[in-house]
Amino acid sequence: MRKAKQEIIIQDVEIADAGAEGMAVARIDGMVVFVPFVVPGDVIDLKIFKKKKNYAEGRAIALKRPSPLRVEQACPHFGICGGCKWQTMRYDEQLKCKERQVRDNLERLGHINTAGMQPICGSENIFYYRNKLEFTFSSKRWLNEGEVRDENDPGAVGFHVPTVFDKVLPIEHCALQREPSNRIRTSIRDYALRNNLPFYDIRNHTGYLRNIVIRCTTTGEWMLVVIVAEDKPEWLVPLMEHIKGNFPEITSLLYIINSKMNDSYTDLEAVTYSGQGYITEQMPRYGGGEPLRFRINPKSFYQTNSEQAFRLYSHVADLAQLKGDETVYDLYTGTGTIAQFVASNCKKVVGIEYVEEAIADARENAAMNGFDNCTFYAGDMAKVLTDDFVQANGRPDVVITDPPRAGMHEKVVHQLLAIEAKRIVYVSCNPATQARDLAMLEAKYDIGRIQPVDMFPHTQHVENIAELILKNKN
Repeated sequence: MRKAKQEIIIQDVEIADAGAEGMAVARIDGMVVFVPFVVPGDVIDLKIFKKKKNYAEGRAIALKRPSPLRVEQACPHFGICGGCKWQTMRYDEQLKCKERQVRDNLERLGHINTAGMQPICGSENIFYYRNKLEFTFSSKRWLNEGEVRDENDPGAVGFHVPTVFDKVLPIEHCALQREPSNRIRTSIRDYALRNNLPFYDIRNHTGYLRNIVIRCTTTGEWMLVVIVAEDKPEWLVPLMEHIKGNFPEITSLLYIINSKMNDSYTDLEAVTYSGQGYITEQMPRYGGGEPLRFRINPKSFYQTNSEQAFRLYSHVADLAQLKGDETVYDLYTGTGTIAQFVASNCKKVVGIEYVEEAIADARENAAMNGFDNCTFYAGDMAKVLTDDFVQANGRPDVVITDPPRAGMHEKVVHQLLAIEAKRIVYVSCNPATQARDLAMLEAKYDIGRIQPVDMFPHTQHVENIAELILKNKN
Protein backbone atom coordinates (compact mmCIF):
# COMPACT_ATOMS: atom_id res chain seq x y z
CA MET A 1 0.00 0.00 0.00
CA ARG A 2 1.33 3.38 -1.04
CA LYS A 3 2.11 5.67 1.87
CA ALA A 4 0.25 8.99 1.74
CA LYS A 5 2.42 12.07 1.59
CA GLN A 6 2.43 14.09 4.76
CA GLU A 7 1.34 17.69 4.26
CA ILE A 8 3.62 20.36 5.68
CA ILE A 9 1.80 23.56 6.59
CA ILE A 10 3.73 26.55 7.92
CA GLN A 11 1.95 29.62 9.20
CA ASP A 12 2.84 33.31 8.96
CA VAL A 13 5.54 33.06 6.30
CA GLU A 14 6.73 36.32 4.75
CA ILE A 15 7.52 36.33 1.04
CA ALA A 16 11.04 37.71 0.70
CA ASP A 17 11.56 38.32 -3.01
CA ALA A 18 10.59 37.64 -6.61
CA GLY A 19 12.30 34.59 -8.08
CA ALA A 20 12.84 32.78 -11.35
CA GLU A 21 10.07 31.80 -13.78
CA GLY A 22 7.60 34.20 -12.16
CA MET A 23 7.78 32.50 -8.78
CA ALA A 24 8.20 34.30 -5.47
CA VAL A 25 10.66 33.22 -2.80
CA ALA A 26 10.28 32.52 0.91
CA ARG A 27 13.13 31.48 3.18
CA ILE A 28 12.41 29.08 6.03
CA ASP A 29 15.23 27.90 8.29
CA GLY A 30 17.78 28.54 5.56
CA MET A 31 15.75 26.70 2.90
CA VAL A 32 14.43 28.45 -0.21
CA VAL A 33 10.75 27.82 -0.96
CA PHE A 34 9.31 28.80 -4.35
CA VAL A 35 5.70 30.00 -4.24
CA PRO A 36 3.55 31.17 -7.19
CA PHE A 37 0.96 33.97 -7.32
CA VAL A 38 2.19 35.92 -4.30
CA VAL A 39 4.02 39.23 -3.91
CA PRO A 40 7.16 40.16 -1.96
CA GLY A 41 6.03 41.37 1.45
CA ASP A 42 2.92 39.15 1.60
CA VAL A 43 2.50 37.17 4.82
CA ILE A 44 0.88 33.82 4.09
CA ASP A 45 0.11 30.38 5.41
CA LEU A 46 2.10 28.01 3.23
CA LYS A 47 1.58 24.40 2.21
CA ILE A 48 4.73 22.63 0.99
CA PHE A 49 4.00 19.93 -1.61
CA LYS A 50 7.51 19.18 -2.89
CA LYS A 51 10.73 19.10 -0.89
CA LYS A 52 14.18 18.59 -2.34
CA LYS A 53 17.63 18.74 -0.81
CA ASN A 54 18.25 22.42 -1.49
CA TYR A 55 14.81 23.88 -2.05
CA ALA A 56 11.09 23.27 -1.75
CA GLU A 57 7.93 24.21 -3.65
CA GLY A 58 4.72 25.32 -2.02
CA ARG A 59 1.53 27.30 -2.45
CA ALA A 60 -0.26 29.89 -0.39
CA ILE A 61 -3.38 28.58 1.35
CA ALA A 62 -4.19 31.84 3.16
CA LEU A 63 -3.17 35.48 2.77
CA LYS A 64 -2.65 36.71 6.33
CA ARG A 65 -1.32 40.20 5.57
CA PRO A 66 -1.10 41.69 2.07
CA SER A 67 2.07 43.38 0.89
CA PRO A 68 2.08 47.13 0.16
CA LEU A 69 3.28 46.08 -3.30
CA ARG A 70 0.06 44.14 -3.93
CA VAL A 71 -2.73 45.39 -6.24
CA GLU A 72 -6.11 43.93 -7.16
CA GLN A 73 -6.08 41.38 -9.95
CA ALA A 74 -7.77 42.37 -13.22
CA CYS A 75 -8.32 38.84 -14.53
CA PRO A 76 -10.91 36.41 -13.12
CA HIS A 77 -8.60 33.50 -13.96
CA PHE A 78 -5.53 34.70 -12.07
CA GLY A 79 -3.92 31.99 -10.00
CA ILE A 80 -4.99 29.11 -12.23
CA CYS A 81 -4.25 30.18 -15.80
CA GLY A 82 -0.59 30.88 -15.02
CA GLY A 83 -0.15 33.35 -17.86
CA CYS A 84 0.22 36.55 -15.82
CA LYS A 85 1.96 35.46 -12.63
CA TRP A 86 2.87 39.01 -11.53
CA GLN A 87 -0.56 40.55 -12.11
CA THR A 88 -1.09 41.29 -8.40
CA MET A 89 2.28 43.08 -8.13
CA ARG A 90 2.47 46.84 -8.65
CA TYR A 91 3.77 47.55 -12.17
CA ASP A 92 6.64 49.75 -11.01
CA GLU A 93 7.80 46.84 -8.83
CA GLN A 94 7.51 44.43 -11.76
CA LEU A 95 9.88 46.68 -13.70
CA LYS A 96 12.37 46.72 -10.82
CA CYS A 97 12.29 42.90 -10.71
CA LYS A 98 12.89 42.61 -14.46
CA GLU A 99 15.74 45.11 -14.34
CA ARG A 100 17.31 43.11 -11.51
CA GLN A 101 16.77 39.87 -13.44
CA VAL A 102 18.75 41.24 -16.40
CA ARG A 103 21.53 42.56 -14.17
CA ASP A 104 21.79 39.31 -12.19
CA ASN A 105 21.96 37.15 -15.32
CA LEU A 106 24.61 39.29 -16.99
CA GLU A 107 26.78 39.62 -13.89
CA ARG A 108 26.39 36.13 -12.46
CA LEU A 109 26.41 34.05 -15.65
CA GLY A 110 28.55 36.16 -17.96
CA HIS A 111 30.58 38.23 -15.47
CA ILE A 112 29.53 41.24 -17.53
CA ASN A 113 30.14 44.76 -16.25
CA THR A 114 26.65 46.31 -16.12
CA ALA A 115 27.76 49.88 -15.40
CA GLY A 116 26.19 50.94 -18.71
CA MET A 117 22.74 49.62 -17.82
CA GLN A 118 19.92 52.08 -18.55
CA PRO A 119 16.54 52.23 -16.75
CA ILE A 120 14.11 49.68 -18.13
CA CYS A 121 11.66 50.86 -20.80
CA GLY A 122 8.20 50.08 -19.45
CA SER A 123 5.06 49.46 -21.48
CA GLU A 124 2.50 52.27 -21.62
CA ASN A 125 -0.32 49.72 -21.85
CA ILE A 126 -0.17 46.94 -19.29
CA PHE A 127 -3.48 45.31 -20.29
CA TYR A 128 -4.98 44.55 -23.72
CA TYR A 129 -1.58 44.94 -25.35
CA ARG A 130 -1.28 41.63 -27.23
CA ASN A 131 -1.92 41.45 -30.97
CA LYS A 132 -2.05 37.63 -31.00
CA LEU A 133 -3.64 34.98 -28.79
CA GLU A 134 -4.14 31.28 -29.39
CA PHE A 135 -6.88 29.31 -27.64
CA THR A 136 -7.27 25.54 -27.39
CA PHE A 137 -10.43 23.40 -27.48
CA SER A 138 -10.29 20.35 -25.26
CA SER A 139 -12.80 17.66 -24.36
CA LYS A 140 -11.25 17.73 -20.86
CA ARG A 141 -12.03 20.80 -18.79
CA TRP A 142 -9.71 21.70 -15.93
CA LEU A 143 -11.51 21.06 -12.64
CA ASN A 144 -10.97 23.37 -9.71
CA GLU A 145 -10.47 21.91 -6.26
CA GLY A 146 -13.66 20.22 -5.06
CA GLU A 147 -15.22 19.86 -8.55
CA VAL A 148 -16.24 16.44 -9.85
CA ARG A 149 -16.07 15.57 -13.53
CA ASP A 150 -19.42 15.26 -15.28
CA GLU A 151 -19.50 12.56 -17.98
CA ASN A 152 -21.61 14.90 -20.14
CA ASP A 153 -19.22 17.84 -19.81
CA PRO A 154 -18.35 18.86 -23.40
CA GLY A 155 -15.01 20.36 -22.39
CA ALA A 156 -13.67 23.88 -22.64
CA VAL A 157 -11.98 26.47 -24.84
CA GLY A 158 -9.21 28.47 -23.25
CA PHE A 159 -5.61 28.00 -22.11
CA HIS A 160 -3.72 24.93 -21.00
CA VAL A 161 -3.06 24.94 -17.28
CA PRO A 162 0.74 24.91 -16.69
CA THR A 163 2.28 21.40 -16.75
CA VAL A 164 -1.05 19.83 -17.87
CA PHE A 165 -1.11 19.06 -21.60
CA ASP A 166 -4.58 17.53 -21.97
CA LYS A 167 -6.82 19.79 -19.86
CA VAL A 168 -7.89 23.34 -20.62
CA LEU A 169 -9.05 26.10 -18.30
CA PRO A 170 -12.23 27.71 -19.69
CA ILE A 171 -11.57 31.41 -20.28
CA GLU A 172 -14.47 33.81 -20.00
CA HIS A 173 -12.45 37.01 -20.21
CA CYS A 174 -8.78 37.49 -21.03
CA ALA A 175 -7.39 40.95 -20.23
CA LEU A 176 -4.51 40.67 -22.69
CA GLN A 177 -6.25 41.30 -26.03
CA ARG A 178 -8.88 43.93 -26.74
CA GLU A 179 -12.40 43.24 -27.95
CA PRO A 180 -13.84 41.64 -29.94
CA SER A 181 -11.32 38.92 -29.01
CA ASN A 182 -13.33 37.60 -26.04
CA ARG A 183 -16.61 37.86 -27.93
CA ILE A 184 -15.21 35.92 -30.90
CA ARG A 185 -14.03 33.07 -28.67
CA THR A 186 -17.22 32.79 -26.62
CA SER A 187 -19.41 33.02 -29.73
CA ILE A 188 -17.58 30.10 -31.37
CA ARG A 189 -17.82 28.11 -28.14
CA ASP A 190 -21.57 28.75 -27.82
CA TYR A 191 -22.16 27.90 -31.49
CA ALA A 192 -20.22 24.65 -31.11
CA LEU A 193 -22.21 23.63 -28.04
CA ARG A 194 -25.54 24.41 -29.73
CA ASN A 195 -24.60 22.42 -32.82
CA ASN A 196 -22.81 19.51 -31.11
CA LEU A 197 -19.39 20.14 -32.64
CA PRO A 198 -17.09 18.00 -30.48
CA PHE A 199 -13.98 19.49 -28.88
CA TYR A 200 -10.68 17.76 -29.51
CA ASP A 201 -9.34 15.01 -27.25
CA ILE A 202 -5.56 15.14 -27.57
CA ARG A 203 -5.06 11.79 -25.79
CA ASN A 204 -7.38 9.78 -28.01
CA HIS A 205 -7.17 12.05 -31.10
CA THR A 206 -10.89 12.35 -31.48
CA GLY A 207 -13.13 15.38 -31.84
CA TYR A 208 -13.26 18.26 -34.31
CA LEU A 209 -12.44 21.75 -32.99
CA ARG A 210 -8.76 22.11 -32.07
CA ASN A 211 -7.61 25.75 -31.89
CA ILE A 212 -8.36 29.30 -32.85
CA VAL A 213 -5.76 32.02 -33.42
CA ILE A 214 -6.87 35.65 -33.11
CA ARG A 215 -4.61 38.42 -34.43
CA CYS A 216 -5.17 42.17 -34.71
CA THR A 217 -3.39 45.34 -35.76
CA THR A 218 -3.21 48.85 -34.35
CA THR A 219 -5.07 49.99 -37.49
CA GLY A 220 -8.16 47.88 -36.66
CA GLU A 221 -7.71 44.81 -38.87
CA TRP A 222 -8.53 41.39 -37.42
CA MET A 223 -7.53 37.87 -38.43
CA LEU A 224 -9.12 34.66 -37.21
CA VAL A 225 -7.70 31.22 -37.99
CA VAL A 226 -9.95 28.25 -37.14
CA ILE A 227 -8.06 24.95 -36.81
CA VAL A 228 -10.04 21.71 -37.08
CA ALA A 229 -9.08 18.04 -37.00
CA GLU A 230 -10.64 16.82 -40.23
CA ASP A 231 -12.16 17.94 -43.51
CA LYS A 232 -15.90 18.09 -42.81
CA PRO A 233 -17.47 20.84 -44.94
CA GLU A 234 -20.90 20.13 -43.45
CA TRP A 235 -19.55 21.34 -40.09
CA LEU A 236 -16.97 23.86 -41.21
CA VAL A 237 -18.97 25.96 -43.67
CA PRO A 238 -21.88 26.75 -41.30
CA LEU A 239 -19.38 27.60 -38.54
CA MET A 240 -17.43 29.96 -40.81
CA GLU A 241 -20.65 31.57 -42.01
CA HIS A 242 -21.69 32.11 -38.39
CA ILE A 243 -18.39 33.85 -37.67
CA LYS A 244 -18.50 35.88 -40.89
CA GLY A 245 -22.06 37.05 -40.22
CA ASN A 246 -21.50 38.01 -36.58
CA PHE A 247 -18.07 39.62 -36.79
CA PRO A 248 -17.70 42.02 -39.71
CA GLU A 249 -14.55 43.31 -37.96
CA ILE A 250 -12.71 40.18 -39.15
CA THR A 251 -10.93 41.20 -42.34
CA SER A 252 -9.08 37.90 -42.75
CA LEU A 253 -10.96 34.65 -41.98
CA LEU A 254 -9.04 31.43 -42.56
CA TYR A 255 -9.05 27.77 -41.60
CA ILE A 256 -6.48 25.00 -41.29
CA ILE A 257 -7.15 21.25 -41.27
CA ASN A 258 -4.76 19.61 -38.82
CA SER A 259 -5.08 15.83 -38.65
CA LYS A 260 -1.63 15.42 -37.07
CA MET A 261 -0.94 14.15 -33.56
CA ASN A 262 0.34 17.55 -32.41
CA ASP A 263 -0.91 21.14 -32.49
CA SER A 264 1.82 22.69 -34.67
CA TYR A 265 0.44 24.09 -37.92
CA THR A 266 3.33 25.96 -39.58
CA ASP A 267 3.70 23.13 -42.12
CA LEU A 268 -0.01 23.09 -43.02
CA GLU A 269 -1.97 25.07 -45.60
CA ALA A 270 -3.98 28.03 -44.33
CA VAL A 271 -7.07 28.42 -46.55
CA THR A 272 -8.64 31.86 -46.87
CA TYR A 273 -12.41 31.57 -46.38
CA SER A 274 -13.24 35.26 -46.68
CA GLY A 275 -11.40 38.56 -46.89
CA GLN A 276 -7.68 38.73 -47.47
CA GLY A 277 -5.19 36.04 -46.45
CA TYR A 278 -3.25 38.56 -44.36
CA ILE A 279 -3.52 41.66 -42.20
CA THR A 280 -1.29 44.72 -42.46
CA GLU A 281 0.31 46.38 -39.44
CA GLN A 282 1.77 49.88 -39.40
CA MET A 283 4.72 51.13 -37.37
CA PRO A 284 6.07 54.69 -37.13
CA ARG A 285 9.20 55.19 -39.19
CA TYR A 286 12.36 55.85 -37.18
CA GLY A 287 13.22 59.52 -37.63
CA GLY A 288 9.78 60.38 -39.06
CA GLY A 289 8.05 60.07 -42.42
CA GLU A 290 5.42 57.71 -43.76
CA PRO A 291 4.79 54.75 -41.42
CA LEU A 292 6.24 51.36 -42.26
CA ARG A 293 3.80 48.64 -43.27
CA PHE A 294 4.20 44.96 -42.53
CA ARG A 295 2.03 42.26 -44.06
CA ILE A 296 1.26 39.50 -41.53
CA ASN A 297 0.04 36.12 -42.74
CA PRO A 298 -1.25 33.32 -40.47
CA LYS A 299 2.23 31.91 -39.86
CA SER A 300 4.20 35.18 -39.72
CA PHE A 301 6.13 36.18 -36.64
CA TYR A 302 5.50 39.71 -35.47
CA GLN A 303 6.24 41.14 -32.03
CA THR A 304 3.06 40.53 -30.02
CA ASN A 305 3.12 43.94 -28.33
CA SER A 306 2.92 46.23 -31.36
CA GLU A 307 3.31 49.58 -29.62
CA GLN A 308 6.18 48.39 -27.45
CA ALA A 309 7.88 46.88 -30.51
CA PHE A 310 8.36 50.42 -31.84
CA ARG A 311 10.11 51.42 -28.59
CA LEU A 312 12.26 48.25 -28.70
CA TYR A 313 13.36 48.92 -32.27
CA SER A 314 13.95 52.61 -31.53
CA HIS A 315 16.43 51.62 -28.82
CA VAL A 316 18.09 49.22 -31.29
CA ALA A 317 18.44 52.03 -33.84
CA ASP A 318 19.79 54.42 -31.19
CA LEU A 319 22.48 51.94 -30.17
CA ALA A 320 23.38 51.21 -33.81
CA GLN A 321 24.35 54.90 -34.25
CA LEU A 322 23.88 54.82 -38.02
CA LYS A 323 25.13 57.78 -40.07
CA GLY A 324 23.80 56.73 -43.47
CA ASP A 325 26.76 55.09 -45.19
CA GLU A 326 26.95 51.79 -43.29
CA THR A 327 26.41 48.19 -44.33
CA VAL A 328 24.27 46.49 -41.69
CA TYR A 329 23.77 42.76 -41.14
CA ASP A 330 20.49 41.82 -39.44
CA LEU A 331 20.88 38.27 -38.12
CA TYR A 332 17.76 36.20 -37.34
CA THR A 333 15.82 38.86 -39.24
CA GLY A 334 12.46 37.05 -39.19
CA THR A 335 10.11 38.98 -41.48
CA GLY A 336 12.63 41.80 -41.70
CA THR A 337 11.03 44.24 -39.27
CA ILE A 338 14.27 45.47 -37.67
CA ALA A 339 16.04 45.47 -41.06
CA GLN A 340 13.42 47.78 -42.54
CA PHE A 341 13.23 49.89 -39.39
CA VAL A 342 16.89 50.91 -39.88
CA ALA A 343 17.00 50.76 -43.70
CA SER A 344 16.35 54.49 -44.15
CA ASN A 345 19.39 55.30 -42.03
CA CYS A 346 22.08 53.21 -43.72
CA LYS A 347 23.42 52.33 -47.14
CA LYS A 348 22.55 48.63 -47.18
CA VAL A 349 20.91 45.96 -44.98
CA VAL A 350 21.55 42.22 -45.33
CA GLY A 351 19.08 40.01 -43.45
CA ILE A 352 19.52 36.30 -42.69
CA GLU A 353 16.79 33.99 -41.34
CA TYR A 354 16.29 30.22 -41.12
CA VAL A 355 12.56 30.19 -42.05
CA GLU A 356 12.07 30.54 -45.81
CA GLU A 357 8.45 31.74 -45.48
CA ALA A 358 9.62 34.56 -43.21
CA ILE A 359 12.20 35.64 -45.79
CA ALA A 360 9.47 35.68 -48.46
CA ASP A 361 7.47 38.00 -46.19
CA ALA A 362 10.55 40.16 -45.59
CA ARG A 363 11.11 40.65 -49.31
CA GLU A 364 7.45 41.45 -49.90
CA ASN A 365 7.36 43.93 -47.02
CA ALA A 366 10.56 45.64 -48.21
CA ALA A 367 9.04 46.09 -51.66
CA MET A 368 5.82 47.43 -50.12
CA ASN A 369 7.81 49.96 -48.08
CA GLY A 370 9.88 51.02 -51.08
CA PHE A 371 13.26 49.76 -49.88
CA ASP A 372 15.70 48.70 -52.58
CA ASN A 373 18.66 48.49 -50.19
CA CYS A 374 17.48 45.37 -48.32
CA THR A 375 18.67 41.90 -49.31
CA PHE A 376 17.41 38.78 -47.54
CA TYR A 377 18.77 35.24 -47.39
CA ALA A 378 17.21 32.04 -46.00
CA GLY A 379 19.29 29.36 -44.32
CA ASP A 380 20.96 28.05 -41.19
CA MET A 381 22.85 30.99 -39.69
CA ALA A 382 25.91 28.91 -38.79
CA LYS A 383 26.16 27.73 -42.42
CA VAL A 384 25.19 30.95 -44.23
CA LEU A 385 27.38 33.44 -42.36
CA THR A 386 30.71 32.37 -43.89
CA ASP A 387 33.78 34.19 -45.19
CA ASP A 388 32.46 33.76 -48.74
CA PHE A 389 29.11 35.27 -47.74
CA VAL A 390 30.83 38.29 -46.20
CA GLN A 391 33.02 38.73 -49.26
CA ALA A 392 29.96 38.61 -51.56
CA ASN A 393 27.80 40.98 -49.46
CA GLY A 394 30.41 43.30 -47.99
CA ARG A 395 31.89 43.43 -44.52
CA PRO A 396 29.30 44.90 -42.13
CA ASP A 397 29.97 48.08 -40.20
CA VAL A 398 27.15 47.19 -37.79
CA VAL A 399 25.63 43.81 -36.90
CA ILE A 400 22.20 43.58 -35.31
CA THR A 401 21.40 40.15 -33.92
CA ASP A 402 18.11 38.98 -32.40
CA PRO A 403 18.43 35.21 -31.90
CA PRO A 404 15.86 32.80 -30.41
CA ARG A 405 15.83 31.99 -26.68
CA ALA A 406 18.69 29.51 -27.07
CA GLY A 407 20.99 32.34 -28.15
CA MET A 408 23.56 32.21 -30.95
CA HIS A 409 25.36 29.07 -32.12
CA GLU A 410 28.99 29.08 -31.03
CA LYS A 411 30.06 29.07 -34.70
CA VAL A 412 28.09 32.28 -35.27
CA VAL A 413 29.79 33.95 -32.29
CA HIS A 414 33.23 32.94 -33.61
CA GLN A 415 32.35 34.26 -37.06
CA LEU A 416 31.27 37.60 -35.57
CA LEU A 417 34.61 37.78 -33.80
CA ALA A 418 36.34 37.14 -37.14
CA ILE A 419 34.24 39.71 -39.03
CA GLU A 420 35.09 42.47 -36.54
CA ALA A 421 32.18 44.80 -37.25
CA LYS A 422 32.71 48.13 -35.51
CA ARG A 423 29.51 47.72 -33.54
CA ILE A 424 27.13 44.89 -32.58
CA VAL A 425 23.64 45.44 -31.19
CA TYR A 426 22.47 42.24 -29.49
CA VAL A 427 18.71 41.89 -28.83
CA SER A 428 17.64 38.99 -26.61
CA CYS A 429 14.48 37.56 -25.09
CA ASN A 430 16.64 35.48 -22.71
CA PRO A 431 19.26 37.39 -20.68
CA ALA A 432 20.79 34.09 -19.52
CA THR A 433 21.86 32.93 -22.99
CA GLN A 434 22.70 36.51 -23.91
CA ALA A 435 25.10 36.62 -20.96
CA ARG A 436 26.86 33.49 -22.26
CA ASP A 437 27.27 34.97 -25.75
CA LEU A 438 28.39 38.38 -24.50
CA ALA A 439 31.09 36.72 -22.40
CA MET A 440 32.53 35.15 -25.58
CA LEU A 441 32.25 38.37 -27.59
CA GLU A 442 34.17 40.27 -24.92
CA ALA A 443 37.32 38.77 -26.44
CA LYS A 444 37.18 41.62 -28.97
CA TYR A 445 34.34 43.87 -27.83
CA ASP A 446 33.62 46.23 -24.95
CA ILE A 447 30.11 46.14 -23.54
CA GLY A 448 28.56 49.60 -23.66
CA ARG A 449 24.96 50.50 -22.93
CA ILE A 450 22.49 47.86 -21.78
CA GLN A 451 18.78 48.54 -22.31
CA PRO A 452 16.06 46.29 -20.86
CA VAL A 453 12.60 46.60 -22.44
CA ASP A 454 9.38 45.20 -20.99
CA MET A 455 7.34 43.65 -23.81
CA PHE A 456 5.06 41.52 -21.59
CA PRO A 457 3.67 43.22 -18.47
CA HIS A 458 2.57 40.91 -15.62
CA THR A 459 4.95 38.16 -16.75
CA GLN A 460 8.55 37.45 -15.81
CA HIS A 461 9.72 37.80 -19.42
CA VAL A 462 11.97 40.69 -20.42
CA GLU A 463 13.81 41.74 -23.59
CA ASN A 464 17.31 43.13 -23.32
CA ILE A 465 19.53 45.02 -25.77
CA ALA A 466 23.31 45.19 -25.40
CA GLU A 467 25.69 47.49 -27.24
CA LEU A 468 29.09 46.05 -28.19
CA ILE A 469 31.92 48.26 -29.44
CA LEU A 470 35.01 46.85 -31.16
CA LYS A 471 38.08 47.30 -29.00
CA ASN A 472 40.90 49.53 -30.17
CA LYS A 473 43.56 47.26 -31.70
CA ASN A 474 46.40 49.67 -31.02
